[in-house]
Amino acid sequence: MRTSFFALAASLAALASAKEKAVDMKLKAELYDNGARHEHIMALKHQTWAELDAAGVYDSTQYKKFPSSKVDYVPCTKGYASYVANDPKYTFRCNNLDLYDFKTHAELGSSSGRGAGSWGWTSPQGREFVAIAQEDGTAFAEVTKKGKLVYLGRLPQYTTAQPSLWREIKGYKSYILIGSEAVNHGVQIFDLAKLQDVDPASPKVFTNEKDLDGWWTEGLPVGRSHNVVTNEEKKYGVAVGFQPRTGPLRAGLVFFDLTDPKNPKTLGGSGEDGYVHDAQCIVYRGPDIKYYGKDICYGYDEDSLTIFDVTDKQNIRIISNTSYEGASYTHQGWVLDPNWQQYLILDDEYDEYDAAGLGADGYPITYIWDISSLEKPKQTGHYKGLRRGIDHNQFIKDGFSYQSNYGLGLSILDLRSVPFDPTGKRIKEVAYFDVHPEDDSAPGGGNVTFTGTWSHYPFFPSGYIVINTMDRGAFVVKRTPASWWPF
Repeated sequence: MRTSFFALAASLAALASAKEKAVDMKLKAELYDNGARHEHIMALKHQTWAELDAAGVYDSTQYKKFPSSKVDYVPCTKGYASYVANDPKYTFRCNNLDLYDFKTHAELGSSSGRGAGSWGWTSPQGREFVAIAQEDGTAFAEVTKKGKLVYLGRLPQYTTAQPSLWREIKGYKSYILIGSEAVNHGVQIFDLAKLQDVDPASPKVFTNEKDLDGWWTEGLPVGRSHNVVTNEEKKYGVAVGFQPRTGPLRAGLVFFDLTDPKNPKTLGGSGEDGYVHDAQCIVYRGPDIKYYGKDICYGYDEDSLTIFDVTDKQNIRIISNTSYEGASYTHQGWVLDPNWQQYLILDDEYDEYDAAGLGADGYPITYIWDISSLEKPKQTGHYKGLRRGIDHNQFIKDGFSYQSNYGLGLSILDLRSVPFDPTGKRIKEVAYFDVHPEDDSAPGGGNVTFTGTWSHYPFFPSGYIVINTMDRGAFVVKRTPASWWPF
């Protein structure tokens, strides 16, 4: 009886705070389908980055090296971690996360830096390797047992492509898939297992001609993509946001088989909802019996959460297409529990900058969706960040959301209360590490702008988290040993 009461209370609370709404088709046509909003955001980013470049911010050689050989780690003490005493440039706000290492982009082999995506792989022997996207390619490093980042080499951008800050990475078994907004880049497929034999004393610059395990481009009209996604269980990859929007699949979803990563084959795709900015594609396991066991993609489609049934790659259909109050640019999200997909967590990249809806005051918003019915998802609540800034990429592990929020750095939210209170009122930030001290004194504790961390990788069994930043390089952090929170 007690359980039923709390379940009923949670349902009523969710209904009371529901913010989902139908997609505004007129606005979709005027602002999203034609790419106007996306092009506007990209122009803002280019303007911001050009100003930072002119100010010398992207010259990573200016940043002092972390004394890895002398310091085991720098503890987060009284809200700060600093590896250069009494220097605010190297004093980072934090809570419950200690700093184990930092390498500049120059130390990671890049001539221009500008970090973007990242992903990792753990070998059967427990060694942890990370791929760090940069403007001119991808750096490879090992995270040692002591949390030190050891540079092993790099893979340049594809031979026929120009450098591009937009470079995203996802994993498939021991392989990584690297996509880019650069024309003619395609998707590079590289086996990280090769790194096990690299001597760190002689880092290796791999080549596209000799060292790529696979390369796929046939489904990309001009060889570019905004992001790549994988489904290991179903053995495929997906490219999304592959311009132009006027192409055969309207820059939506296009799938390729990874049964043999050395010989990827296009499987099909969909442009029914137009441009897809990001997605998570997994086998559905959850309360909606109608779709149990189906191959599902949760699409983040600029103005909506769009759920696709992709079981038949030649006959993909939209299950639902739902917007929400304050939607400015639906960017990315992740299911709370892949083994029981009842809730989904979503972020909007532009609501803080656009001063729209819940993000009007510039504090990042984490939106909560009840997806018990894939045909009728409900937005049940939200969490508002504690410092001003913009959210970007998040991943969920064991009930905790790890968020790269640009200048705010890495924020970790405890979401374990969501199944019992989907309003979000019990969500707590349990840890953070601010990688951008330059804006610490700004009103609200941060600037609403596109700088800082683009992404991170939180899935290493050791608990080490690699944070890739656009300006400085890559940080390695780990929870404070005395922390009470269990992850």
